[in-house]
Amino acid sequence: MRLGRIASPDGVAFVSIEGGGDERIAKEIAEHPFGTPTFTGRSWPLADVRLLAPILASKVICIGKNYAAHAAEMGGEAPKDPVIFLKPNTAIVGPNAPILLPANSNQVDYEGELAVVIGRPCKDVAAAKALDVILGYTVANDVTARDHQRHDGQWARGKSYDTFCPLGPWIETNIDASDLEITTELDGVVKQNSRTSLFLHDIPKIIEWISSVMTLLPGDVILTGTPEGVGPIEAGQTVSVTIEGIGTLSNPAAAKKGK
Repeated sequence: MRLGRIASPDGVAFVSIEGGGDERIAKEIAEHPFGTPTFTGRSWPLADVRLLAPILASKVICIGKNYAAHAAEMGGEAPKDPVIFLKPNTAIVGPNAPILLPANSNQVDYEGELAVVIGRPCKDVAAAKALDVILGYTVANDVTARDHQRHDGQWARGKSYDTFCPLGPWIETNIDASDLEITTELDGVVKQNSRTSLFLHDIPKIIEWISSVMTLLPGDVILTGTPEGVGPIEAGQTVSVTIEGIGTLSNPAAAKKGK
């Protein structure tokens, strides 16, 4: 199932997205998409509504340096254990929403990533049981003010600006995410291309590691790390991240007014 969130003339709703191409239909889900969804009977052509971020997480947990080649390009060794950091849920935006570049940053980078969406409350999940707590997968862009990250010596400010966590276009619930192609394009030029099979720490290990530290709640999002090829975004450019079997997340960049 493809689960999404839309804005229609009737308001905001969770939906199941069915069909393909221009014939896609958004069928309204009653209440929330967790468990076995029930439907209200209302539906819209997907072309007539606006896709929003498919979930509003209570928290976004990220894995740093989860590809050896990216760790190398950042000038460090691949970490023995998963490195985790947080992005606030206020950084989340949906497809086609602008990434706002802060006036006080000289380098804002794209980072295309696979995102895991948690489906039920869980704590201390064994790796062997980790897939049982997953609702599905979506596409993410872990936007980073790289100069702020370097200046601060830790990652919170550089990762946390509003609009710095695009998610979408929807959540794919029926897919094996262990070996998917991930590609990031900047104005149509390929900048990143890799596979999730090259993770240093796979998804079950990541969930085991994170859930040993903090309780995960339905809708929480885990960003699994970016491959090599990260680089800067300029105002007027568009970043598109495509993950095999899920879809493409595109966002334009624009200068943020003021500070």
